[in-house]
Parts: sequence; structure tokens; C-alpha cells
Amino acid sequence: MASSTLVNKCVVVVVAVAAFLLALSSCGVASAAAAAGRKTTFLKPGAKPPPNSKFFTLTPGRFGHKRDYQAACSDERGRPACYVGCPKDCRNKCLVFCSYCLSFCMCDIFPGTSCGDPRFTGGDGNTFYFHGKKDQDFCIVTDADLHINAHFIGNHNPALNRDFTWVQALGVTFRGGGGDHHRLYVGARRAVEWDEEEDHIQVTLDGEPVDVDAVRNARWASRAVPGLSVTRMDSVNTVMVELDGVFAISANAVPITDGDDRIHKYGKTGSDSLVHLDLAFQFRNLTNDVHGVLGQTYRPGYVTKLDIAAKMPVMGGAPNYLSAAGLFSTDCAVSRFHHHHHRSAAAGARVITTFAS
Repeated sequence: MASSTLVNKCVVVVVAVAAFLLALSSCGVASAAAAAGRKTTFLKPGAKPPPNSKFFTLTPGRFGHKRDYQAACSDERGRPACYVGCPKDCRNKCLVFCSYCLSFCMCDIFPGTSCGDPRFTGGDGNTFYFHGKKDQDFCIVTDADLHINAHFIGNHNPALNRDFTWVQALGVTFRGGGGDHHRLYVGARRAVEWDEEEDHIQVTLDGEPVDVDAVRNARWASRAVPGLSVTRMDSVNTVMVELDGVFAISANAVPITDGDDRIHKYGKTGSDSLVHLDLAFQFRNLTNDVHGVLGQTYRPGYVTKLDIAAKMPVMGGAPNYLSAAGLFSTDCAVSRFHHHHHRSAAAGARVITTFAS
């Protein structure tokens, strides 16, 4: 079931002990997606790589030393062209684009993202917050044959008199090729103390566990649902779930660290590390009537009603997105599931990537 193919070389080093870690370069953090061996292209300040650019995930903590981890990207002759480390806002994990000698936080690179409390960047490119509510489910994407709810966990800080929330799990209801409905669960397991070597990702299909070998690039393919697969992007805590022609969901389980708590005053206690998901979505073949917290931003001609110039634009109307009957309920007020509408060529061709944490 597992498969791992090394296509390009990309070296991972700690600046202080480069000689030791150079020996780990071909089997460590660098993945087959690295764009090593290509000519470096330089972007204008503030610009981001195109959506189809190749990248790999850099996880500094995998070798027990997080300081000054860098990826060495090779030029077209196989010589080191540049060294790239993670930005200060995401020291534990980031995306490295060797073709541009740049790295980005996972939640800052693509349109349609959601991070933090949770902060979304919609398909229209605008960023907003949707706080939801602790221990409740909200529809974030709802369409004729696809409905995605997010389960929110949270923590109350009495000193600030507010709740902080994160996405802990997804409930994906979709129509298979044979017309049958299926339920896909992607969630993060609760942990009192975070252990980065332990797998906190849980995936089930129609109530049955999906077991994927704990090896990078290990892949599981469903026999019951043709085109559905789960691939490990790292040996633990990061998977890609894909349904051909419909969606691809990358899920990365992460904790709230003590550093996060000191900076943002989340009110974290020693009884829960608040493990949640960073999520990346790619959607294909959406209808023009797609809705949900995030889904509505993918509509052709969508114009946001939020004050995007505000420091924290907040999307209200939470009751419209509440799925009161549970994670796999399609009963939110704006539900489009089973409503069949025209699919435009533009909507079908668009691929949009989103994150959530």
C-alpha cells in the first residue's frame, strides 16, 4: 500500500551541524514534489508563486532540532542554488518552493485559506474571520453533490471574556459515481500533551477506519468509491484525501503550542493541547449556486459584503451555517445539497486551494 519515489534531490540541513544532516538529505523532509534541479525564478516583493507551482513540506522538528533548519535547493546542474528556511510565523512547518527559493506558511500561500481563530481567505482572495462556536458544526461548503461541515472546538479565556475556536474535524458528505451517498470523516485526535512523532490524524469512510501505512507517500485507494484515495504527505499528521474530479483535501494536525498561548492568550491549560486541523481544499466542478462560509466566495461574480479594510473583518450570520443535527447533517439554512443547478464551464475548471486551522 505504501509507495515512495524520490524524484529530485533537496537537502535539509541545520546550519550549525550541516555535515551531519547532509547525510539525511535523500530520506528526510524533502519530498518528491521539490522543484530541485530547475532554474531559479525570482518573484517581485510580495508576490506569490502560481497555484500550480511545485513545493514540498519542510518540518524542522523531525530531527529534534528546530533552530535554523533550511532546505538546500539545487540548480539545473545539481549544485546548491539557495538555502530556504521556514518563516518566523510558522517555524514548525512550511511550504518550500525551490523554483523561487522561497518558503511560505501553509495558511498564507493559496487563495481561499482559513487559519487561526479561524481566519479564512476566500476564493475571491479576501481575508475574513468566522468564529463559529465551540462544540458546534457549521457548513463551510455546500453544493448539489457535496456538503462539508466543520466541527469547531474552543477554549474560553476568562481574562479576555471571549472564546477562541479552531476546526477539529470535517464531515464530508458526497455523491459517489454510482449515485450513492458517502460520508468521509477527517479529524484530529485530542491529546493532553503533543507528541509530533505520534499520528493524530483520523480518517473514516462510511464509519469504517481508513488505515494508511505511517510512511511518507503511502497511499490507500477505496474499492467501494472509485477515485477516492488517501495519501500520507508525511509519515504522521499530514494526509491528502482526494476524490477524482471533485475535491482534494490536505489535512495537517497541529497543536496550540505554549508559544502560541503566550502570544495570543488562548487560555490553554495542561489538560488539552487543543489539537486541530490546518486544511487545504481544492474543488472542481462546483455549481454557480455553491454556498457555505467558504463556498459562497467561489461563486462567479461573488462580491464580499465585509469591510475588508478592517483589521479583523468578521463574517457574521453564524445561524445560517449551523448544522444542528451533527457533523454529517446537511440541514444548515443555506444548504444546497441535492439542489441541482447549472454548472458553468468556469466553475468546473477552477481549482481553488483553502486552509483551515
